[in-house]
Amino acid sequence: MNIRIIRTDASNADFLGLVKLLDAELALRDGDDHAFYGPLNTIGMTLIKHAVVVYDGDQPVGCGAFKAFSAEAMEIKRMYTLPVYRGKGVATSVITELEYWIKELTFKKSVLETGKKQSEAIALYSKLGYRQIPNYGQYAGVENSVCMEKELQA
Repeated sequence: MNIRIIRTDASNADFLGLVKLLDAELALRDGDDHAFYGPLNTIGMTLIKHAVVVYDGDQPVGCGAFKAFSAEAMEIKRMYTLPVYRGKGVATSVITELEYWIKELTFKKSVLETGKKQSEAIALYSKLGYRQIPNYGQYAGVENSVCMEKELQA
């Protein structure tokens, strides 16, 4: 693999292409719950100013983004890796780059939400130091959501 990572925003065509694949996969995974989650995952061009895309050569293979959450935290969103690249460190590279960027912006932690049906995502986030927290915001009381956070070291 010839991996490189770029920083961009939600208007990047490769980011948007990967997010379209993510949305299709989530529609299958979430089943009946997708009607609830779908609107929460729309990309507001004004909300997501920080996104990364991972390439293998010229092929976009993974992405992630973050948006403002609180005075000291950013929320990680739109994490996706092409299925053939899973288990090869792409998602770890995305999270690592997002965390560096969040720290550069002087935020102290990152938060995220994932679904209980995404056990591989939960395992990855746990391995990378995220811990489960009470469901926040629009996810409060949602049985199938798992919210997590990580304190970012300076």
